Order: sequence, then C-alpha cells, then structure tokens
Amino acid sequence: MTADEARDAYACISATLAEGYAKSGSQWAAVYRNWRNVAAQPYVSDTHGARYVNNYANDIGADNYSLFEEAGPSPVGTVLAKDSFVVKGNGKVAAGPLFLMEKMEAGFDADSGDWRYTLIMPNGRTIGTTGGKGAKNVVFCADCHLDEDTDSRFFLDEEYRVQ
Repeated sequence: MTADEARDAYACISATLAEGYAKSGSQWAAVYRNWRNVAAQPYVSDTHGARYVNNYANDIGADNYSLFEEAGPSPVGTVLAKDSFVVKGNGKVAAGPLFLMEKMEAGFDADSGDWRYTLIMPNGRTIGTTGGKGAKNVVFCADCHLDEDTDSRFFLDEEYRVQ
C-alpha cells in the first residue's frame, strides 16, 4: 500500500476507531486523536499484529518522544497511543486495537519499566491494564517493550517520522 493509500484508509476508518475505543471509558481513548501524531503516515507494525498503526503522544511526552533515539527518559505523565487497522485481501479496511502506554511514577511496576499498558479492542472492550483488571493479558506488552536504553519505547523507522 502506498503512503497516500494508507492515509486514505486511515481517513476512512479513523472516526470508527475513535468511536469504538471511546466506549472503553478510558480517558485517553477519548482524546488521543488530539495529540501529536509523530508518524507521517500509517505504517505496518509487525510487533502489533502486522497492523497499520499511527504513533500519537500527549502534550507531556510529545517533544521528548519526537527526539526518537536522542530522547532521554519519558517524563512521568507521558501517554503514547497506537491506533490500528488492517486492510483485508478484498481491500476492505477493518478496525484493530488501541495500544496505550502511560509513564507512571517510579515504583509503579518495575517489571514494566514503570509504564502502564492498556489494550482496548475496537468495540471498546478493555483486554487488560497493567496493575489493573486483566493485567496478565498485557504482560506481553511490557515483556516486548522493556528496554532501559530506550525507556521501553520503540521508535519509528526514519521514513515514517514526521520531520
């Protein structure tokens, strides 16, 4: 899919994503689309189920996250959101989960690098939240992300970064 096609597909489904995620009751799911998207286009993230994703960062963490590999640790209160969609073989676009990371105070959860992970399905059902209901369902998020050198963040390939 070309960059323009990915943008068009996202434009087609973005309101549906936001509406579905908001049903979760998550304060972040209702507002993440107002944050800075540091991805120049939706791109395929193999680590997020080979879905097309965008990378949003709230005001607290956007400047830091936008430094990518040059960023130091995220400020407490940083929230990163990846909404997602798939394009089926017949060309139909379908909603995927919302992946959230929230930087918590030191001591919140050493096993997650003090990040709270939340996974929300397109219908608003929350699969799990670190330290909360369904926590065991998001352990894999922390296991995959945990890296002291990057403060548990992955950074976009240069071709997908907003410059």
